[in-house]
Amino acid sequence: MSWFSALKAKFSPSNEAATSPSLNEQRIEQYLEQFQLPKSNDALKDRITQLKIEQNTLQLSIFVYENEIDDLQQIHDALSEDLAKAGVETLNLHVVQKKNPQANSEAKPASTTKPTSTAKLPPVQDASGKATTEIQTKQTAQPHSAYQPKNDEAPIKKPAPTQSDVKAHPHIQHVIVVASGKGGVGKSTTTVNLALALQQLGLKVGVLDADIYGPSIPTMLGNAGQTPLIENEQFVPLNAYGMPILSIGHLTGDGRTPVAWRGPKATGALMQLFNQTQWPNLDVLLIDMPPGTGDIQLTLAQRIPVSGAVIVTTPQHVALMDAQKGIELFNKVNIKVLGVVENMSTHICSNCGHEDQIFGTGGGDQLATQYHVPLLGHLPLNAVIRENTDQGKPSVIAEDMTASHYLAIAEKLKQTIVTLPTKQDEKRIF
Repeated sequence: MSWFSALKAKFSPSNEAATSPSLNEQRIEQYLEQFQLPKSNDALKDRITQLKIEQNTLQLSIFVYENEIDDLQQIHDALSEDLAKAGVETLNLHVVQKKNPQANSEAKPASTTKPTSTAKLPPVQDASGKATTEIQTKQTAQPHSAYQPKNDEAPIKKPAPTQSDVKAHPHIQHVIVVASGKGGVGKSTTTVNLALALQQLGLKVGVLDADIYGPSIPTMLGNAGQTPLIENEQFVPLNAYGMPILSIGHLTGDGRTPVAWRGPKATGALMQLFNQTQWPNLDVLLIDMPPGTGDIQLTLAQRIPVSGAVIVTTPQHVALMDAQKGIELFNKVNIKVLGVVENMSTHICSNCGHEDQIFGTGGGDQLATQYHVPLLGHLPLNAVIRENTDQGKPSVIAEDMTASHYLAIAEKLKQTIVTLPTKQDEKRIF
């Protein structure tokens, strides 16, 4: 029994009706055996751990190394093109990432070679009484000059991916990130209310919580503690007020479990939430970004097709300093800033009606003017916003006194969105 038949017998349904008669399994096996990975030239069949065939769909579980992650889309597209000739209409790849293999055995002898010291040694006298230091130096210098360690070679420079290199998602027309350079400015609250307001304006909207370390979207949208289903190795997003949403908080159980991950694992989780989720056809996917300008932001800029960014800030000088860093980052990675939202602009006393600018005035206006981007609107500092989001019923749903502010901002944002070139790719299946 061949490797293909063994994996198929183990993981595929036993009934013949589950396999389409148009599939040519012999050619599928041939294509998988001949396919080589771009960087390592390893045979793909040696990386396959599971294989399942249902109708015209082929599901493969493979493992790749860290330095091969950027090639996954290329691997999927090339393999899909080959397998289509054998009757495969849909290829689903489930990827397990492993650490890069150890350095090859060619470098090992160098590590066992005794290093040649460059320090001056006292002369060694032979039986004739002559110094032999010069002879020893010449003898040891020759093999050292003949051997050139690989570490001394110039590294191969590969340019980092840019937005123009990122392929569009098959079901999402526009990915818009809601970001700030600083935490605590109300970015997540703004995200959920903007999403609900855009939905009320007639757009099909989804929400992805990219704040891996501090996910709050599940609580704000009232489905904390729920877990998404998994179909065909992909997450099925949860429903919140008619919107598909997904967060790392839906995968960690209760809200007390910390996500203590280093950067590569956190960015890998973001890509899995984006790529391995059955997103329906959407006009807009809002991504709630974590604060700062670190790994998550760079990964998103290099591997997710982003149409634009909305910056949330407060009028406070310290918040504006960090918001400027966020705008500068998006400018460097060619992501258009669609506008600025100034949150906590003013506070009106619930007892006497006195209006007070607790965090200063004009910060959002100044930021928008400085970078020549629209000021989408001002949001008040009001306890009712916090109360409603804590209960899982954001202001737009609760229709409180601040809902009109979010709707006005969403209307301006929608007018900008319709002018953006679509990034939806109807040909992609992954």
